[in-house]
Amino acid sequence: MPLFLHAQTQAAHVVLSRRRTDLRSHAGEISFPGGRQDPHDPELRDTALREAEEEIGLDRSQVDVVGELAPVSTFATNYLIHPFVGVIPAGQAWRPSPLEVDAVLELPLRALREGKTRARLERRGISFETDAYVVDENLIWGATARIIAELLERADAFIPSPPERPPGSPTPSRSRRSS
Repeated sequence: MPLFLHAQTQAAHVVLSRRRTDLRSHAGEISFPGGRQDPHDPELRDTALREAEEEIGLDRSQVDVVGELAPVSTFATNYLIHPFVGVIPAGQAWRPSPLEVDAVLELPLRALREGKTRARLERRGISFETDAYVVDENLIWGATARIIAELLERADAFIPSPPERPPGSPTPSRSRRSS
């Protein structure tokens, strides 16, 4: 999962994608870039980098893989997801795959923390309640929500500190006024 610090605010953001609504599985859902390991992928880390490049146009040379989260399984499709955390420069020009991705989302970690909720959903005729995150009109649930929960718990270990300000420069929390 790609993370970056916003250029102006230095707030940590995570990158997700909204899948196309006409896909056979997980249609319209929000997820991290990723997919199945190909035979030519030496390691799962290589799979994650290749899939991010294919799905959202993230050049793997721009990713500094800084860690891995615990594997998470999906209930409906029985996949085992191995999430890798990578720090990327802000200001990426996304190139979403027209075959898979409807939109690339850059969501602040703070908004995710504030958007944690419980949601009642219905899938395949079964109604259930689950942990979820709501940011603007985006509902994130399932394995993606479980991955985000661990990311939020461990975010400080992965996110670089903002660059130091020169002595005497104002901090973002204070403003200078003249009277």
